[in-house]
Amino acid sequence: MQQNGTQSRSSKFLKDIGIYAIGNLGSKIITFLMVPLYTHFVEPAGYGFYDTCLTVIFLVMPLSTLQLRDGAFRFLLDSESNEERTQIVTMVYRTLFSSLGVWVGLAIMLSLFMTIPFLWYTVALLVVMSMQEVISQVIRGLGNNKAFVAIGILSAFGIAVFSVILVVWFDMGVKGIFIANIIARIAAVAIIDLRVKTWRRYFSLKCHYRIIGKEIIRFSLPLIPGSLCWAITYSSDRLFIQHFLGLAVTGLYAAAARFASVLQTLSAIFQAAWQETAILQYKSDDKDVFFTRIFNSYIYALAFILIVFSFLLKINYGWLVPVKYQESLWFIYPMSITAALFALALFFDMGYQCAKDTKRALPSMLIGTAVSILLNFTLVQFMGVYGVIATTFITFLVIATIRWFDMQRYFKLIIKKSSIFPIAMIGISALPFYFNSSLWMDVAYVVMVTIIMLYFMPKDLKAEIADKLRNKLHLT
Repeated sequence: MQQNGTQSRSSKFLKDIGIYAIGNLGSKIITFLMVPLYTHFVEPAGYGFYDTCLTVIFLVMPLSTLQLRDGAFRFLLDSESNEERTQIVTMVYRTLFSSLGVWVGLAIMLSLFMTIPFLWYTVALLVVMSMQEVISQVIRGLGNNKAFVAIGILSAFGIAVFSVILVVWFDMGVKGIFIANIIARIAAVAIIDLRVKTWRRYFSLKCHYRIIGKEIIRFSLPLIPGSLCWAITYSSDRLFIQHFLGLAVTGLYAAAARFASVLQTLSAIFQAAWQETAILQYKSDDKDVFFTRIFNSYIYALAFILIVFSFLLKINYGWLVPVKYQESLWFIYPMSITAALFALALFFDMGYQCAKDTKRALPSMLIGTAVSILLNFTLVQFMGVYGVIATTFITFLVIATIRWFDMQRYFKLIIKKSSIFPIAMIGISALPFYFNSSLWMDVAYVVMVTIIMLYFMPKDLKAEIADKLRNKLHLT
């Protein structure tokens, strides 16, 4: 009976991954295709400036959203009545818009004393991105995963369309990128909300939400320092590069980061599905066994995707970006490794959310942030961009290590011997990535690695995939 239960929850987990993959991959493929467009029509310095503005937005978003995205999803997942859902949605929306109003007011005050290029475009993008983040998680918490996915796809499609119009046809440069992002995100949220009617069904000015509101704030506020630390750790690298190396190098780094973020996108797909599954399975009797199985399969998948994606990108980089951005290719592999390490650190974060013990996430993030700032100041001046990459790797390694031991209070994870092989393959593959210049040798290596990794696929994962395929074939 336990086996059937395990298969059922594993099947649901894989189904959720499929749903989120459709949305995330669809949107990210469009975003991925925007990189060649932007790098062709925008100079590295201009693209670097936009990326710096985006970095500032990501740094501010934990404060502008008050991390209500996580609180909304966590409490809506546990809600049992429409009255309770109305209280949660009303509290979240009213608090969000009050917070955004404060940030707009701060921008007005700032504009009176300083002249900042693209200030209002940056503020507008902050507002719409904050709205999209929170509203999307509300929709997801209400159980409408397809609508949640649709927001991402519509947003990315809109960005692509408006970017072509504004950046290519009207040659608006960086300003066109800002406007395309702002219009597309507003349109995506508006279209989906009109369809699912979240505002009409669950928002009420007469609703009393003080009790549950306090619980949501108690859950969400401790996440703000941690999210700020994540943002500083993961995004401040652009600020260090700009300061020490200039906007042109920032543009090169930003181009590489956009490509490397594909792995981060895949991990986000996993995290979205895993968040729901982990919370629902946290109180199960065999959670340690189940979580360990998922964790080891995750290590394998990250390693497999990292290697294959990096080499496919290397093979096609010549036509994906213009000559002035070609140097950024050599940043791809180590940046992909840091993205994988980031994904593992986020896996451990789920223990805090499952137990609603979010305040315990802060110590590891404070230590990680201190390490990041100290190493960036030290290494960037001597190692250039590779100093930033090395700093990010070490920082995520420190955070993941601390959280590995901290997670033992929530669930026991075991790294199986079979997971050592894919980790070793990451290190081995760095040699042909940097020292082989033959296109056909790279193609041959991708084929060889694919065959080897499929052969060494974890038995549990192989059995689950085989069962899924049999069911599909049986249905057809």
